[in-house]
Amino acid sequence: MPPLTEEAPPQGNIMIVDDDPSDLTLLEEMFREHAYEVRSFPRGRLALRAAEDNPPDLILLDITMPEMNGYEVCTQLKSSPRFSAIPVIFLSALNTIEDKAKGFRSGAVDYISKPFQLEEVQARVETHLKLRRAQQAEHELLERTLGGAVGTLWELVQLISPMLALRSAAIRDIVLRVARRLAIRDAWQHELAATLCLLGCMAIPDDVFERAYCGKALSPDEDRMFRSHPESAFRLLSKIPRLEVVAEMIRGQQGTREEPASVLHLALELDRRVHRGIACRAALDELRMTGQFDGRMLGVLESYSPARAEFELKRLPIRLLGAGMVLDKDVVSKDGKLLIMKAGTALTEIWIERLENFAKPGVDQQLVDVRLPRFVVHTLDEIGLGAPVNGKQKANGAYPWLKAT
Repeated sequence: MPPLTEEAPPQGNIMIVDDDPSDLTLLEEMFREHAYEVRSFPRGRLALRAAEDNPPDLILLDITMPEMNGYEVCTQLKSSPRFSAIPVIFLSALNTIEDKAKGFRSGAVDYISKPFQLEEVQARVETHLKLRRAQQAEHELLERTLGGAVGTLWELVQLISPMLALRSAAIRDIVLRVARRLAIRDAWQHELAATLCLLGCMAIPDDVFERAYCGKALSPDEDRMFRSHPESAFRLLSKIPRLEVVAEMIRGQQGTREEPASVLHLALELDRRVHRGIACRAALDELRMTGQFDGRMLGVLESYSPARAEFELKRLPIRLLGAGMVLDKDVVSKDGKLLIMKAGTALTEIWIERLENFAKPGVDQQLVDVRLPRFVVHTLDEIGLGAPVNGKQKANGAYPWLKAT
């Protein structure tokens, strides 16, 4: 019996749209012989519906077809963010300069005149697939680089000022609610702006930030310091590729009604009031009275309520710490001279590793005071882990590590 071999993956997923059965058959056979996955359709509307279920890597598209011509199909594809990057090559007997120019204006990357040579079609398809893959690889690399840069900045905020991290998380929750309920385009930009909107406050002392954020009296220098933090964040973020719009949102967070900063401005003003102890509904009424904010955004926040979880204090060995737990006390070196981590820091894997590095080598039982939800405390108690600490309190926060319990 011959050895079993795995079937080679397809060279690419090609969609052919042409109302001529002979052309469809000829192209299907050629591409299948070269290990491509092929789907063919005689009508543009059928192809569009199929693309919704499974977007192709490339589309070969005839122009003259009943119901919907190729220009219309291509224009519709390019108007969708989901399909706009898919390369479209026109295959058509229309071969005037105007026909070709119209094809490129509708979004095509290439134009092959009929009657076509199979070798030419194959060569052009392979070329555009290689270009598409190179673009995707570059995009993925940029996404990873961007994600790493943003993640580093967020970790820095958490390390330097847990207070800023808590307020940023609350602001992000509000922005996400508005963006999702109103189906705002490019919601990721609004979410990222909310996450990093207080980045410029890292240079402001915590007590000054707290008074400024709660609307309490400030000295002229303190007021100037607080009002300048959006500009500081803008200067930093505007240098990172693809964050230009996010940087502009952050720059305009303190008072513009114009998009795209209005969602962030609303979230900030609502959180500042809630942080001062004003009930969410009363805070929304205040904001509505100012006439500064879009009624639709205020409307989707009517049922919003800041998430609160009941916490207890626990004293745990470093090996049992989890991302999302919150330090209850400063962690200092053995001689008390070096501050390793501030109280209030929401732990991440990086910060837990930092604690491990500062612990005495070979000793993972050093105890750390942390806050965590009560039902998790009970789970730890049931398995005999964790020394109790008196007291409990309410705190804001989301704890992703709980999903693994």
